[in-house]
Amino acid sequence: MNELNSLVSLFEKNRNEDNAVPMQNYMKNLFPFLGIKAPLRSQLMRDFYKETGILRQEINLGFVKQLWLRDEREYQYAAQDYLVRAIKKIDRSHLPFIENLITTKSWWDTVDILGPHLIGKIAKETPSIIDESIEIWAFSDNLWLKRTSILFQLKYKKETNEAYLYKYITANADSKEFFIQKAIGWALREFSKTNPDSVRQFINEATLSKLSIREGSKYI
Repeated sequence: MNELNSLVSLFEKNRNEDNAVPMQNYMKNLFPFLGIKAPLRSQLMRDFYKETGILRQEINLGFVKQLWLRDEREYQYAAQDYLVRAIKKIDRSHLPFIENLITTKSWWDTVDILGPHLIGKIAKETPSIIDESIEIWAFSDNLWLKRTSILFQLKYKKETNEAYLYKYITANADSKEFFIQKAIGWALREFSKTNPDSVRQFINEATLSKLSIREGSKYI
């Protein structure tokens, strides 16, 4: 039994229709769910890793792609869990693959893992991709690539490049999209934990939505 069949068998045995309905409702009914809540899913993933040994192998993008193609949302969560656990094997060569994941079956629950974790890791190790790719995302028409450009430094703390952070926020500051306004506020709030003076000055000088200001100002 290959890795995909092993995981599908494990998840199907734990399908719970009673849980699936409220989980689907919470996600605006954009995706069907198996009804496997996060704590149980985490345990099932641990069992899966132990059974298959997949984390000790070369990174398996085919496995990720197969999971992404499946209907139920838990399979995309499983793909992300695998990628994050295998993050040491992720490098700039994987950027197009991750970009495709960001723009496929897109919603905050996938993009906010793929961006800060995977793109953030690649950009820290290979800063040239910022000008080569992330810069383009910030000015693109794709909502989720824009959000990623704002959030990819979310975990950088003192290593945050303020010029890029503020440039990509400013480029999208007039957006009416909730997920962009929220991302701006989130990015500013996180950076304010490291450099409150810089964020305070930026908020005072920039033209931001009320939502972005409220979110970004929580700790300052």
